[in-house]
Amino acid sequence: MEEDVRILIVEDEEQIARVIKLELEYEGYQTEMIYDGSEAWHQIQSHPQKWNLVLLDVMLPSLSGMEILRRMRKEGIGTPVMMLTARDAIVDKVTGLDQGADDYVTKPFEIEELLARIRVHLRKNGASSSGDGLDMNETLSFVDLKVNIYSREVTRGGTIIDLTPREFDLLVYLMKNLNHVLSREQILEHVWGFDYFGDTNVVDVYIRYLRQKVDRPFETPLIQTVRGVGYVMKESSG
Repeated sequence: MEEDVRILIVEDEEQIARVIKLELEYEGYQTEMIYDGSEAWHQIQSHPQKWNLVLLDVMLPSLSGMEILRRMRKEGIGTPVMMLTARDAIVDKVTGLDQGADDYVTKPFEIEELLARIRVHLRKNGASSSGDGLDMNETLSFVDLKVNIYSREVTRGGTIIDLTPREFDLLVYLMKNLNHVLSREQILEHVWGFDYFGDTNVVDVYIRYLRQKVDRPFETPLIQTVRGVGYVMKESSG
């Protein structure tokens, strides 16, 4: 199956890019390397369906990885993106995730960890595209909130709500577990697809983003905090 999987490597450090390319091709993936940000954006924009995954460095010549990611999501290009960054400050991680990144890996990284994370995202993407047994017209509803799984359209009270891919996945997980309190660890495992090694504040950040869009503009809050445990979607008792 890997022989049909195409991965774009956007990394200006040629030695790192070559090592990643060799390892991925050894695993059976098809790869392409680009060292320049503007060229990468041109290729992605011209061929938005060509790649199954993009490995995207943050610091690139001519156009940053963050800007490429922002443009991708703005134009509706939903290809999974893993950010490669030498920075480890939480603000940089959150910025990338908020722009729609599916994951980040801080350099230097172990190649086995990178490969494992790539497999996770390819599995998730493959399951999503094939339906994974879901009804493609499945709609989740709670109070006046509606989510169409297939079209990824979210509305509340008839108002369309624009969510990033990560916010959408988080909302779906909450709605599929109505009235069940979910710990941060459970949310990380099911929404992010892997363990963030204690970085559970990422969940808090995304819950806040989701509340700003799904709850704050409306009269009734639906996402509730259970102190010391996690979060639950239910009607407010107050």
